[in-house]
Amino acid sequence: MAFQDLTFEGVRALIRVDFNVPMTQPAEDGSRTVTDDTRIRAALPTLKHVLDTGGSLVLMSHLGRPKGHDADLSLRHILSTLEGHLGRPVKFAADCVGDEALEVTQSLAPGEVALLENLRFHGEEKAGDEFFAGQLAENGDFYINDAFGTAHRAHASTAVIAKFFPEDKAFGFLMEGEVQALEQVLGGAEKPVAAVIGGAKVSSKLAVLQNLLDRVDKLVIGGGMAYTFVQAQGGQVGGSLVEPDMHEDALALLEAAKAKGISVHLPTDTLCGDGFSPDANQQTHPTNAIPDGWEGMDIGADSRADFAAALAGCKTILWNGPMGVFEFDRFAEGTNHIAQAIVQETAAGAYTLVGGGDSVAAVNKAGLADKVSYVSTGGGAMLEGLEGKTLPGIAAIAEG
Repeated sequence: MAFQDLTFEGVRALIRVDFNVPMTQPAEDGSRTVTDDTRIRAALPTLKHVLDTGGSLVLMSHLGRPKGHDADLSLRHILSTLEGHLGRPVKFAADCVGDEALEVTQSLAPGEVALLENLRFHGEEKAGDEFFAGQLAENGDFYINDAFGTAHRAHASTAVIAKFFPEDKAFGFLMEGEVQALEQVLGGAEKPVAAVIGGAKVSSKLAVLQNLLDRVDKLVIGGGMAYTFVQAQGGQVGGSLVEPDMHEDALALLEAAKAKGISVHLPTDTLCGDGFSPDANQQTHPTNAIPDGWEGMDIGADSRADFAAALAGCKTILWNGPMGVFEFDRFAEGTNHIAQAIVQETAAGAYTLVGGGDSVAAVNKAGLADKVSYVSTGGGAMLEGLEGKTLPGIAAIAEG
């Protein structure tokens, strides 16, 4: 059943959210302030649906990587931000299990909200401890997972807990959207299908590329990883980022793509810098003839045109990873050009998924996030999903 069709009259909804948000350094009094509330805002539709249909909320999340209890990483710091978004007070439980949690969660009335303390203050969370998961489960009547960013982790709160709610469990809106986006791209996408894969290293994207070979018609490869492919074919790439130990894998991938009739597009020209700096001097060189003392920082004008032409007319497009060092404005043109090309194809009717931290940051920076079909918040979870791996947080509900 779709989450929209569920109602929560008199039900305590125990929701795994992802409130792992950036914050200021601790002030003199130890307080910290949320600096980017994107993840909190992303959870609001799910939270408001439960409240609007008569339920109460018990929210659980991790924050940072504590080693035991750490006051700097207490979820208490996000209370005021959360209360502002929900427009109501939020009760705080000083622990996520045991009496301190149950005293708060067992007495909740409809419309009330409780936030549990940081799950990772307990080592049992990351260990996927079943007893700990059972203790967490005592805090609610119905389990909802809306934390796609941790869906690839078999932790107590993301996967193991679901067995304590054999019938009463669901994805929230955010998780539902991410699962549907993955299925749309991997499960039977409308053709022609193109994947634009960028980022720094072949080694971090090889499994994604291999999994996509059975699903795409066109493969566009940019970013730092492109230079390993070019060097493997005998090109001179100057001081560009390369992984010589990935040459054989890169060549094998190109051969496999050719055998399947996939058109592969690598950059033919490169905007280079004479150092890794936002103020570096710039020259454009053929990607296979970059002189010593220069390194590839972005795709060149010819490559931008070629990549955009490759995407024209595609019905499904996946984008994961930038085309260059987009954090430096003078080397962001290639990434921005691809973003604009994907927006253009979206307007023409294509389904477009932007997944992966840096490409998401790129479309946000360009102000184009609302002009593509779906922007994933998942990062590592989306990457593992694109690799074809089973995500424990999804399987616990979809298959349980």
